[in-house]
Amino acid sequence: MLNKFALVILVLVTLCSTTMSYKVEPLPDSYAGLGEGPHWDEQRQSLYYVDIEAGGLLRYDYKQNKVYKAQIEGEKLAGFVLPIAGNPQEFAVGCGRRVVIVNWDGASPVAKPVRTLFEVQPEYEANRFNDAKTDPRGRLYGGTMRYIGDEFVHRHGELYMWQAGSNAEVVKSDVGISNGLAWDEQNKKFYYIDTTDYEVKSYDYDVNTGKVSNPKVIYNLRKTSPKDHLLPDGMTIDTEGNLYVATFNGATIYKVNPSTGKVMLEIKMPTKQITSVAFGGPNMDILYVTTAAKFDQPSPAGTTYKVTGLNAKGYPGVSLKI
Repeated sequence: MLNKFALVILVLVTLCSTTMSYKVEPLPDSYAGLGEGPHWDEQRQSLYYVDIEAGGLLRYDYKQNKVYKAQIEGEKLAGFVLPIAGNPQEFAVGCGRRVVIVNWDGASPVAKPVRTLFEVQPEYEANRFNDAKTDPRGRLYGGTMRYIGDEFVHRHGELYMWQAGSNAEVVKSDVGISNGLAWDEQNKKFYYIDTTDYEVKSYDYDVNTGKVSNPKVIYNLRKTSPKDHLLPDGMTIDTEGNLYVATFNGATIYKVNPSTGKVMLEIKMPTKQITSVAFGGPNMDILYVTTAAKFDQPSPAGTTYKVTGLNAKGYPGVSLKI
């Protein structure tokens, strides 16, 4: 009897040590007032991300352990940053309701707009692009939100898909805050977050055409009352198909099994407003985390972090094909 009891205790201790083995560390000089859109560039061993309301681009160089920052000339907003395939100094950036091609060497303090790739929603001047990513085939998926007024009331955002040689297509309307995106190419699934819906949805995903269909709620973050609702923000996926959901105001990243909707791990962070996540590093086993310092959040809000020891790997970002 004693041996069985001791065995149970040992198992519990092992489980606790396993779930708490991760380590959270800040990146040096990585502050962004509204950090977002982390994208790991495997070729350059760099993490690119944005400071949305400052119109800023940032690059964390893994080998140098250093962050470079640039202001986009003439722009006040930068919703996302995506490297362009075949053009190492060109990036697609969400500037307001436009997707702009920007030239940046990754080190200079100024980045220069080159041309506008496309624009959406001219009738909604109070809207802007928020999160965007490229799918496994290099198409751009990105969505808009109202940034002046109440996004929970005025659901004027839309989710778009754009690919070379085509116009932007509306994937979903009636969006409050278009946010996290992830793809599981093996299982032909696309995952999407509209923050104002408090949930993660899965879609059937056609790899060849990029079309998505059959939305289904796979993870619900609603609590007992509206003031308790967790706000899902950015998201990524690991090589085993598990999702990592950042929570704005929740100080937590949830590792979720999308097949069961069960939380496998809660990654606790030292600041509340967790905006997005992306795997990176030489072995793709470091989870990079962007945060925000909105509404007078105290330090270390706005810091960008790395989380190690998760015993998981992700995928590098895909460059946009234009």
